[in-house]
Amino acid sequence: MDVSFSVEPGRFHALVGGNGSGKSTLIKILAGVYSADRGGSLVVGDHDVDVERLSPRWSRDAGIRFVHQDLGLFPELTVTENVLAGSPFPRRLGGIDWAEAHRSAQRLLDGLDVAVDARSLVRDLRPADQTLVAVARCLRDREAGQVGLLVLDEPTTRLPADEVDGLLQRLRAYSAQGQSILYVTHRLDEVLTYADTVTVLRDGRHVSTRPAAGHDRASLVAAIAGHTPEDRQTQRRTSSGEVVLAVDGLSGGPLRDVSLEIRSGEVVALAGLVGSGRTSVMQNVIGAVRPRGGTVAVKGRRLRPGHVADAIARGLALVPEERVRDAAFLSLSLAENISATTVHRHRRGRWLRRADERRAAVADIETYGIKGVADDPIARLSGGNQQKAVMARAMRSSPAVLLLDEPTQGVDVGARADIYAQIDAAVAGGTGVLLATSDLDELLHLADRVLVLADGRITHQASGPEISRTWIFDHVYQHEKAST
Repeated sequence: MDVSFSVEPGRFHALVGGNGSGKSTLIKILAGVYSADRGGSLVVGDHDVDVERLSPRWSRDAGIRFVHQDLGLFPELTVTENVLAGSPFPRRLGGIDWAEAHRSAQRLLDGLDVAVDARSLVRDLRPADQTLVAVARCLRDREAGQVGLLVLDEPTTRLPADEVDGLLQRLRAYSAQGQSILYVTHRLDEVLTYADTVTVLRDGRHVSTRPAAGHDRASLVAAIAGHTPEDRQTQRRTSSGEVVLAVDGLSGGPLRDVSLEIRSGEVVALAGLVGSGRTSVMQNVIGAVRPRGGTVAVKGRRLRPGHVADAIARGLALVPEERVRDAAFLSLSLAENISATTVHRHRRGRWLRRADERRAAVADIETYGIKGVADDPIARLSGGNQQKAVMARAMRSSPAVLLLDEPTQGVDVGARADIYAQIDAAVAGGTGVLLATSDLDELLHLADRVLVLADGRITHQASGPEISRTWIFDHVYQHEKAST
């Protein structure tokens, strides 16, 4: 890496870059988790150190605090216990003075304008409020006059869309009060709306640092990618192909009597608020969850409920929402990850032909534009390249139906374009796609038909020219408005 930039006091400073640009490595160096391999220095207020000597203790003493995607909260404990974790609790008569502990935590929360009761259990809070509790824990040193630097790594990745703005408005307010914030994100709209300054990294090097007001979306994408990618033309397909997936009366979990059809060569999108049942549809169709009722058929042949192996054998492939938890085998190589569902192709009798597996993986790595080496552990790849590997695995079996649950969550604009190209190629080859996404732009780009889910039921649908931003807002959010 070769990176130099400054975060000014009281500024909301965004750090952006493509997958593999060096954002995560830089954050780990700041935290003292990684050691820098050559010269340079870090200055935070009155603290300075050569980067080769930077340690977690130095970082903490200098006032650098981190809120990661995994918030590191204890859901079964109270907000007070989470906020004060790692600090001395007030004592009284040889034990913890819980009344004072709650008052202390509540003062901090109130001072940060976090509308949360300190006695509440963290598990009962909304996702955005959980994030603010993690921020409050980081900023408790402000009471002692230490401001330092707050580093937030993709804090909105898993937040529902209606909670993102509220969180970012609070963070913006903290910066206006003098808190310096380094904000790492892939979401360019957040940068353009809330950041004061934006730094762009590419291939481990500093590209630019400039006021966010000097950027528009096109210039920011060009800085990240090194060129201006061509816009994908939205063109709705009208498929008269065979029905490749038929779901009839599916019930299970939150789902109630869900029926849908997908034809060869079309993309059907599920739209809905968090909790509407989008992921449950995917899990029930693939067999990861056994439905209470209903049937699933692929090309006219009914699947056995709750049997994933049968679903895969019949032509289904799933790219799940939680890549790290449910899709990537982090201790295995990139080649082994890509071949995980088709490893039988590389067997001869009882023996696995590793060289044959590797050759096939190298071809897929080139085809799908994955930045990685076949023999390297997939854990070394950036999130976007891990996701492209998971997509490559799904495409290995030439599926009749591709189930995509938030396929571009947490990936940069370049990886997103590559994944869209993979989807387009699959659809052009006759694959039917069932897409669940909370990204409105993604839905508008990809979907030929849209089904709206609310409370586990399909409530509305649209196709072709009917699909618009206004239509989606009206039909996705009208259920919420009617129930409030």
